[in-house]
Amino acid sequence: MTEQKVAVVTGASSGIGAATARRLAAEGFDVVLTARRTDRIEALAKEIGGRAHTLDVTDRAAVDAFAARVGRVDVLVNNAGGAIGAESVATGDPADWLAMYQVNVLGVLHMTQALLPALRAGGDGTVLVLSSTAALAAYEGGGGYVAAKHAAHTIAATLRLELCGEPIRVIEIAPGMVKSEGFAVTRFRGDEERAAAVYAGMAEPLTSEDIADTVAWAVTRPSHVNIDLLVVRPRAQAANHKVHRA
Repeated sequence: MTEQKVAVVTGASSGIGAATARRLAAEGFDVVLTARRTDRIEALAKEIGGRAHTLDVTDRAAVDAFAARVGRVDVLVNNAGGAIGAESVATGDPADWLAMYQVNVLGVLHMTQALLPALRAGGDGTVLVLSSTAALAAYEGGGGYVAAKHAAHTIAATLRLELCGEPIRVIEIAPGMVKSEGFAVTRFRGDEERAAAVYAGMAEPLTSEDIADTVAWAVTRPSHVNIDLLVVRPRAQAANHKVHRA
């Protein structure tokens, strides 16, 4: 009997992370959910038969402690991230930039470094980085987030080069406009009206489930198949700056 594969999902308390945890559980993975909101991941873990571990990916000591006790890991989904603010480069708060860098960049670094030994040990590991179309093109008011996601993109690309020849895949998925739980509200500091305006007039922005479906497809390809970079946008979005609104 084949041993059940284990997938670790960061930022699994809501949005894309929660949807990905559900979908990977449906695909037969033993899903380890990590996030800072204990109540949410414990409830979701109970729902899907997974395991919940409260974790802040920006805390390296906590990440190392988690890695020491998690055991087998076959797939790491680096999903934890987010945007704060939409100020220009000229007016942006360095504290916001630092916070975005810590979770979007150092969070990926911490989790990947800590779990690489387990991924190697299994002989067929996958590191997946959820970046953004912001990782590939700049836009006004997005300087801090764009910079952080460009860095996450570069981590994935560099890691793929460095692990070439080892049995570990490095996948990057770059979503465009996703109407996920909390993302825009957090970005606009709780201003729900401003957050809703981001998607105004769009018939169908992407959903968290759309991205979870893409993650599941990518990580369940035959082990010799690596999806280097997959850009996923809603049909109504041709580019970061080109969106059809009714």
